[in-house]
Amino acid sequence: MKDLSKASASRRSIEEDSENQRIDNYLSKVLKGVPKSHIYRILRSGEVRVNGKRIEPNYRLKIGDTLRLPPVRTAKPVKQAGNAFPNLRLEVLFEDDVLLVINKPAGVAVHGGSGVSSGIVELLRMRKPKAPFLELVHRLDRETSGVLLLAKKRSALITLHQRLREGQVEKRYLAMVKGRWINQKQSVELPLHKYVTAAGERRVTVNPRGQAAHTLFYLRKSWQEFSLLEAELKTGRTHQIRAHLAHLGFPILGDPKYGDFALNRFLATRGLKRMFLHAFRLVVQHPRTGQALRLDAPLPTDLEQFVDELGRPM
Repeated sequence: MKDLSKASASRRSIEEDSENQRIDNYLSKVLKGVPKSHIYRILRSGEVRVNGKRIEPNYRLKIGDTLRLPPVRTAKPVKQAGNAFPNLRLEVLFEDDVLLVINKPAGVAVHGGSGVSSGIVELLRMRKPKAPFLELVHRLDRETSGVLLLAKKRSALITLHQRLREGQVEKRYLAMVKGRWINQKQSVELPLHKYVTAAGERRVTVNPRGQAAHTLFYLRKSWQEFSLLEAELKTGRTHQIRAHLAHLGFPILGDPKYGDFALNRFLATRGLKRMFLHAFRLVVQHPRTGQALRLDAPLPTDLEQFVDELGRPM
């Protein structure tokens, strides 16, 4: 722990990356390891000052604000996040001063937490130490590969989150499922309810009490036992595609939570050792220029090989 006996207050100047952020949330990030209760105490006691004045915990920061922070004890530095996979190759699909888009590999979480020490965002922060701000715009399940969008400016993050809420971001996936899918296009609107298993894992199930969830499915190819579908998300609920397909009796191949577990074990011997779900396209307006960006991630080699081994579709 730090020796505070000779420590003095520090000062910070707010720049664009922290604009419009609540002061309590900002302090939680910069004062790593400090309990939230202590952050609220130093705010309410007036030990934190903005432009020389006391402020409430819900105060939103402005560019040019000057913060006075009292000396506080912070946690000891931990081993750099991302060292769990230091050699992981990340394909960059697009990058400029406000956006970073990568092709996320399967098997890696996007963020540390829930038993995962580190994820893609921690790794990227480690590799880009000069980037003052880097946050996920949306998430992909650990088992899912494909297009992942990150913001390098807080203003871009706020804009893109609003567009996601308003349904202005197009997200499309490829999924291989068990069974013969018939309809060329099918609209599925089934509400999804989130719950936690006895083991502490998140799950969702179709339930009238759940949140509205809408997926469009398009048939790409079909074989005697399997079908390749394109899924377009109209809402962005947890495990939405996986839960909708499992409920309809067409579980995604290799899905460790909603799939056919016996079939998954058999397919692993055939080379499919992961879930066949890939975020292959994202279309969004650039948050600064307004230009339409179409971001495509090709099907990974292992999934492409599995498709090839199935032979000619029907």
